[in-house]
Amino acid sequence: MEEINKTAKEGRRQFITFCSSGQEFAADIMTIREIRGWTPTTPLPNAPDHVRGVINLRGVVLPVVDMRARLGHGITETNAKHVIVVVKIAERVIGLLVDAVSDIITPDIDEIQASPDLTRDAESDFVEGIVVVDEKMITILNMGHLMDSLREHAAPGTLVA
Repeated sequence: MEEINKTAKEGRRQFITFCSSGQEFAADIMTIREIRGWTPTTPLPNAPDHVRGVINLRGVVLPVVDMRARLGHGITETNAKHVIVVVKIAERVIGLLVDAVSDIITPDIDEIQASPDLTRDAESDFVEGIVVVDEKMITILNMGHLMDSLREHAAPGTLVA
């Protein structure tokens, strides 16, 4: 924890990177609660395509969002290599189904560039910026905005974090 506070004071942030649909994404390390192997979900009736269903996480019903589907790249065909990244923002907790978790990065804040204005508004709302690490472009997601967008796209009466 001391290392995280030190990097914030130095103008740096830490992110966990993960892959989905062949793209690299990053989420602020402070929003990640755990990373777990793929667990089959129980589907929810009338849920949007990107909501895979729910799992039991130590007695808590956890909605699982398919990041590939949420980004408009089709439904993930799951296997044992897929993982669920458990994210918590305020009091809301969800699981993100991703292909794999890659690394922890600590870019300087000034290395994070704004996303281009050419992206669709609905998708770019939860993109915080882009950072280049080892010649790879990594899209940084704003988990708060992602959760808000999931609520907006949920069918009435559907459980979404």
